[in-house]
Amino acid sequence: MTGTPEPETAGVEPRHEGGFRADFEVTTERGGPTYGDMIEQVRTFMDKVRYASPTHELADEIIGDLQKLNAKLDTVLVDEWTTPSGTRIDLPARGNITLPPYEVEDGGPDGVRSAVSFRKFHLGGNGVAHGGHVAVAFDDLGGMAAALHIGGVSRTAYLKVNYRSLTPLETPLILRTWVERREGRKLFVNGTLHDGERLCADMDALFIELKPGQP
Repeated sequence: MTGTPEPETAGVEPRHEGGFRADFEVTTERGGPTYGDMIEQVRTFMDKVRYASPTHELADEIIGDLQKLNAKLDTVLVDEWTTPSGTRIDLPARGNITLPPYEVEDGGPDGVRSAVSFRKFHLGGNGVAHGGHVAVAFDDLGGMAAALHIGGVSRTAYLKVNYRSLTPLETPLILRTWVERREGRKLFVNGTLHDGERLCADMDALFIELKPGQP
């Protein structure tokens, strides 16, 4: 590697040089018992910001409040290997606010079935979800299907989404992903997103199984 090393956060382990979480510890304790409530408040704030048209005075007041909150969070920052975000399996989308909230109903080597709901924040236009957010959901749950199929970690090589009909907001949807076939380290993953019997979108993707220590 070349260049200046990235600074390490005090009190945490050094940055990993490869892979994801090789020694992933399943825990629902990181972030404390109300971490999920905090994430829900952040999601609600994002929903409201998406539709809000504040006055100049209110915008300034909110900016001040956010600066204070950011300063508080500055005192508890950790690295990606120890953050609760993305690791809290007891919370929708593992507590990751960058993902549409979903709950896994069934998962194993044969695939993953999840209930997902796109919120107001995910608006694309005319009251339906943005296609990019649909793709993000497919990518995350496609990677989960690949991981459960091989018992290891993979990365996305390509992902194609066909938008078959409009994806509604604030509606319980079913997203399924599964490995259609495997060729060595190549995992060909398919997926569907349904609103009841109506197909909203489907996915065709390729994930590549990582070698030990491969970033």
